Formats: sequence, structure tokens, C-alpha cells
Amino acid sequence: MYRGGPDGEGYFIHSDIPLALGHRRLALLDLSPSGAQPMAAKDGKYQIVYNGEIYNFREIREELKRSGYSFTTHTDTEVVLAAYEEWGITCFSKFNGMFALALWDERNKQLILARDQSGIKPLYFHLSKEKGLLFASEIRAFKAIGGWTENPDWQAAFLMFGHLPEPFTTLRDVAPLEKGTVLTIEIPSLAITQTRFGKTEFSNRIFTREEALLQLREKLTGAVERHLISDAPIGLFLSGGIDSSLLTMLAQPFIGKNLKTLSITFEDATLNEEPFQKIIADRSGAHHESFLVTEKLFQEKLPDILEAMDQPSTDGINSYFISKYAHEYGLTAVLSGIGADELFGGYPSFQRSSKTNTLRKLPAFLPGLAEFASNEKIRKLAFFGYKGIIGEYLFNRGAFSPAQTAAITGRSQREIDSLVGKVRIPDINNNTAPGNRASFLETHLYMQNQLLKDADYMSMWHSLEIRVPFLDKEVVSLALSIDPSVKYKADQGKHLLIEAFKDILPESIWNRKKMGFTFPFYQWMKHIEAPALNGQYADVRNKFMSGKMHWSRYWNYLLSQNVSELEYVS
Repeated sequence: MYRGGPDGEGYFIHSDIPLALGHRRLALLDLSPSGAQPMAAKDGKYQIVYNGEIYNFREIREELKRSGYSFTTHTDTEVVLAAYEEWGITCFSKFNGMFALALWDERNKQLILARDQSGIKPLYFHLSKEKGLLFASEIRAFKAIGGWTENPDWQAAFLMFGHLPEPFTTLRDVAPLEKGTVLTIEIPSLAITQTRFGKTEFSNRIFTREEALLQLREKLTGAVERHLISDAPIGLFLSGGIDSSLLTMLAQPFIGKNLKTLSITFEDATLNEEPFQKIIADRSGAHHESFLVTEKLFQEKLPDILEAMDQPSTDGINSYFISKYAHEYGLTAVLSGIGADELFGGYPSFQRSSKTNTLRKLPAFLPGLAEFASNEKIRKLAFFGYKGIIGEYLFNRGAFSPAQTAAITGRSQREIDSLVGKVRIPDINNNTAPGNRASFLETHLYMQNQLLKDADYMSMWHSLEIRVPFLDKEVVSLALSIDPSVKYKADQGKHLLIEAFKDILPESIWNRKKMGFTFPFYQWMKHIEAPALNGQYADVRNKFMSGKMHWSRYWNYLLSQNVSELEYVS
């Protein structure tokens, strides 16, 4: 885990109990040795290892000072310790930030594991009589310990979803701690209590456009200011799209002449967004750097990309390169626009939400018939065989159908169906408005299990922290409270964001076709082969090479086969 924490390492080993805490440090606040971890409370009754940032730690620190606490560092880590001492596990509901932490409570002989309410930071654990309790922020840490068996279900889950939906990981009996959750473990009995502190639900209490716009301007501006707190160099990803452009313009008054932005460019001019990046860089006065990613560089870095993937994902290559260049640019943290599309309706799934709502009411026999269709778009109707919210998600974003997944993995359809039923997703009212249903799915499945996970392990691989202001606690709470009739517009994605910031966001940025963060993957993937595979793989590759399969499904298949080496051929 040293790549994610190059600035130091530390250990706490208990003198009487078989308990050890370890930490690698990426220093962002209080860069002095006093910010090192594990960090102990003054009386030694608490020890903490912690990854993340609490953006409202200064306000909480002032509140604790009024209660008699004093502080010797400028870190948020010390504030977390004091907050726990004052409020116990209820302290986590007061935090606005991203965090995965382990806190040893000597007084109560308890180990506390906690993860932020949006699941921005990962935290995995194993608990058994044989191995005891093991936890880490990366799956590779468990592999380093050894003695694990592969989870026999991961390939099927990955083939269908294109990522590993929680609670699946590649290792048997290793699972992610649920977001917004505290796990209290009694030591040495290992008895556990799980407590939920962060629940996100639609409240629909803002019904006027005027109030929504006013609140959105206030909350997002405040979020950007909070997310810029750092004693180390910080900048922004600038793709030229709405989200990154808006964050850049909002950051400018707080950073001024020290504003730094970066982007990636390609040799293929149809994929370059340089003109739009230049518009924002010029308007904000940012020091902007563009970095060219070529096919040759992709070929050269492919082994490192595969090694950096802590868990398989059809995404993440883009995050690898932008993180690599941010680190080379001298940045320790960057702001990213993750969350804007999910909360404010930026994906095609929002435009399709009413149609999807109708399709989920199809007669039960039709999804079964769809499996026999040669047209892949019609075949996607097979996903509606899964009733409820999962079927809707897979219809929009699923990779391989249930029957295709069964054929590839050699498992029965019943086994595949059983695995889908294990996917972790919060409850949702069946009468939730179509736009909010789409938002719910994109947030709790796509963003949670793919975008945030990819962003974390690829940035950590390059000693970089990615911060996501759109997932600020106050912004999320606001988005969930705006009535869908105000929040979404059928003919314009993210229209509320655009309307709220039209005074600083040029029309040339928001009044154009959405491109996304797109690489020339189709062309590049043509040169990637897995010679160790045969039979089934030949059919998959033929479909891809003939244009009958999207590059992401081909990549999905390759990664699902656990191939140790992929060859790049000319």
C-alpha cells in the first residue's frame, strides 16, 4: 500500500491484546511529523488509522474547544479522535467528508470500523474464528497476507455488471463495509454490532425553481471551498465538460493565481476537447497543462494499469492516466466532477427513465424470449426477468445477459439469478418518480461500485487524492430534497446546474453534445489479445473485431477470464 501513502508509515501494536494497526501516509493537512498515524489521543485511550478528509473538521474542532478540548496538531485526524471521545459513534453523523477508518477504544475494548455515507473511501474486512479480524483499504493487502481462496462468484457478477457490485470481491469471505456504517467489534470475543449513521433518501421538499437554484448556488460553492482545504498542492481535472468547468470556475475565487488544472488529449481530433478546456482556462486564469495519451503509451502502460486495478473494472484506464499526470504535474490532490451526472440527471438513463419504467412491467414470459434474440439491444430486455430496481439497472448498463453469463462461466441460470439477488442496494419506494429511480441506480450501483472505486485505486496508485465536491454531504442532501419536476428536464441534462451557474458557465460549454471522458478504446482494444484462451474467446473476439460487440464488453470478457498476461499485437 506504499504507493498510496509515500509520505510515511506507522504501526500500533498492543502490548496485551493481539491487535495491530498499520498506516501509510499521504500528507495533505499538517505536513509535519505531528500529523503521522497511527495517532493516539492524549491519554492513550484511543488509537486511530484513517484515510480520507473531514471537510468540516475546523467547525467541529471549534465546537469541541468550547467543551474543553485542546489540540496540538492542525489535522482532521486529531479532531476525529476528540469527536469520538465526546460523542461516541454518533460522531460519524456529524462529519462532512470521505473516510475509512479504524479506531481502537482501549476503555471499552472495542475496535471501531467506519466508512463515509457515500462510500467514497473503500474499507474491506474479513471476520472468522480461524483468521480473526482483518481489514484494509485495498484487496491487495489481503492477498499479501496469503491463504485466501478466490471467490467463485466474482466472474459472473463482473460479466453482468461490468464491475464488482457490493458485497462481491475477488476473494472469498472478504467484503466491503457498507457505506454510512459503523462496525463495532468487541475484543477479544469478536462479537459485532453494525450501526447505520448515514442514510440517503429522497425527501422532495423543494418544489420551486427559485429556491432550488438559490440553494444549489450556495451549497455547491461552499462545497468547493471546503474541498480545497489542503497544505499540499491541489488542482482540478478539466475535461471541458459542464462538471469540471463549473468546479474550475467556482474554485477560482478561492485559489486565484495559484489555480492549476490539467487535462488529457489524444491524436484523434474528434475526441479532443482542447478548445473547450482553453475557454475555461482563459476565463479562470488557470495554469493549465494538457497531456497527450497515445496508443504507444497505452501499450507501454498496460501491464501497470492491470497491476493498479485492485478489483476488475471495465473502466479506470482514464483515471489511471489523469492521476499519473496529476502526480507528475506536482499535485497531491485534485477535484473531480464525479456525482454531478448521478444527482442532477446527466446520463441517457434519465432520458430513458419513463420508457424503462414502462418496460419493467412487461409480461413475465417476454424477458425469457429476449434471450434468444440475435440483436443485442433486444436481448437486453432479458434483464427485466429480474424484478425491481436491479433489472432496470442492468437494462441500462448490463454487459452480458443472464444466459450469456451462464454460458461463459459454465454455471446454471438459477445460480446466476441467485447471485444477482445478493447484490447490495438500499431499499427504494416502488412509486419513486422515474428520474429519481434513474438517479438512485446510477448513484448506488454505477457510481458507487465503478466510478468511485476506480478513482480511488488509480489515484492511490499514483500517490494522489481525488476529492468529489458534488458528493459533499450538503450538496447530496440538497439534491435529494429537490422535487423531480424541478430537478430534471427531458430535453436537457443537468439543466438545474446549468441554470444555477449560467453567469459563470459559458454557453459554449453547456450548449453542446455531451462527450464524457472518452478514450479511443475501440481502436486500441483491437490490438489486445489473450492467446492463452481459446474456443469461447475466439467467438467473443470475432464479434468484437467485426463491430458486433462494444469494446467495453470485450474488455469485460478479457478481465473476467483472470488472464495473467494480455498481449499487444500490431
